Parts: sequence; C-alpha cells; structure tokens
Amino acid sequence: MTAPGPAAPSPYPQLPGHEGAQPPAVPGPPAEPGTPTPPQGPGVAPPFAAPPTEGRRTRLWLGLGAGALAVLICCGGGGAAVVGLAVSGVQAIEEQGRTVSGDYYQALVERKFGAAYDQLCDDAQRRESRREFERRVAAEPQVAAYRVGEVDTTDLTVPVDVTFSGGRQERQQVILGQDRQTGGLEVCGVN
Repeated sequence: MTAPGPAAPSPYPQLPGHEGAQPPAVPGPPAEPGTPTPPQGPGVAPPFAAPPTEGRRTRLWLGLGAGALAVLICCGGGGAAVVGLAVSGVQAIEEQGRTVSGDYYQALVERKFGAAYDQLCDDAQRRESRREFERRVAAEPQVAAYRVGEVDTTDLTVPVDVTFSGGRQERQQVILGQDRQTGGLEVCGVN
C-alpha cells in the first residue's frame, strides 16, 4: 500500500496567473475526514460519455446516395452505349443490304451483267464464272423494274418485287452474305 504524502506534480501545464491553483474538484463520494483526496489526472471522467453523433447519419446517407448515383451513371451510360451501338449496327446492315440488292437489280435493268456479277459473294462467283453468269442472265427474261423491300436482319434476306419486260411480276428473295475481306454485304443468291 502507498503511504500518504504530497501529490505528484500535474502533468498538465499551468495557465499563467494560476500557479499553485488547484484544479476544480470532481464531484464524487464525500471523503471521510482525515483521508486524502485522490490526485487529478489520468482516470478523470471526461466531460461527456461518448463522442457526439450529431449529423453522422445524414453524412452516411449522403455518401451512400452519391456512390449509388456514380454507379448508376457509369453502368447506365455503358448500357446506353451498348444499346446505341446495337441499334446503329442493325440500321447499317439494313441500309447496306438494301443498297447492295438495289445495285444488283439496277445492273440487271441496265443489262450491265458484269456489274451485277461484281455484286455477288465469293461463294456465288466460285459456283459460276463471269461468262456463265452473263450467258445465263442474258437468256432469262429482262428485268424492267424492281422494288427492294425491308432487310430481314435475322437471316439476311431481302424481298424484291421484280417486273419483267413482258409485264410479268414476281417476288424474289435475295440472300445476302458478308464479305470476309471487306466486311460488306454481298448478294449470295436469288430465290
């Protein structure tokens, strides 16, 4: 047990003009007469029991909301870009399919069979030489007019309403294929 004696000096600096002044007493159980009071210092109760929590929940929810908004912008923007690319890709295929089919039939109308042959895909050109194609098409009824329909992007076909020189009309189905070198669409057959 420790013997009573003078208190140890305070570890806290003294304010000017307060040398030798005693810190205010901390309320506690009344001391019995003749017993020394414990020194002030470590172990003294803080002025409040827990740190203040005012505004902590508001800041938490604001932070979570800002994070969610950032995720939504990043993911939503990426999703919109993917959808935009898909839509523009489909529109490009439709436009290119109609153009290639129109160029093929326009060459037939103008009796430019070499230009029509150039619109054919590699497989169709391997099946039939330019000379064979020109002879076959020249022997068929002359195409006088045509109307290209909407491209079916699922199976890459295009309906074409064809009017022949004798007035007979027929709906033909153009089968499209993609050129392996250029990536463009070509006519691979007509049914």
